[in-house]
Amino acid sequence: MTESRNADYAALILRVALGAMFLAHGLTKVFVFTPAGTVGFFGSLGIPAVFAYLTMLAEVGGGLLLILGVQVRWVALLQMPVLMGAVVVHSGKGWAFGNPGGGWEYPAFLAAAQAALILLGDGAHALLPSWRIVRRAGPQPA
Repeated sequence: MTESRNADYAALILRVALGAMFLAHGLTKVFVFTPAGTVGFFGSLGIPAVFAYLTMLAEVGGGLLLILGVQVRWVALLQMPVLMGAVVVHSGKGWAFGNPGGGWEYPAFLAAAQAALILLGDGAHALLPSWRIVRRAGPQPA
């Protein structure tokens, strides 16, 4: 049974951790690899340049929105294609992310954590909460 009284704080911890991860990855693409370098890398994979820019926006902007608690469910849902794309890009490189070129387990785990955040919701101290999942009427567990 889930401890419902702790769920808001569990979602807060997950939201901030995922937001920080996205922000760090996005800022690395912007300031270390540079936008031109990121576009070039995406191009070397056969991915159009527009997706490099959308990825940087999703990671930096989405990371900030998650940390702040702004429409968390929508942001997490909109970031899922970035994670699924990372799974596909890394899928041929084996399981372990320590393999040359990285493996696919890290982005797959992050996608699972993102799915959990979508189900949990905004958590405590959200600035702009997203939609609520409405429970069916009927007896609720104590």
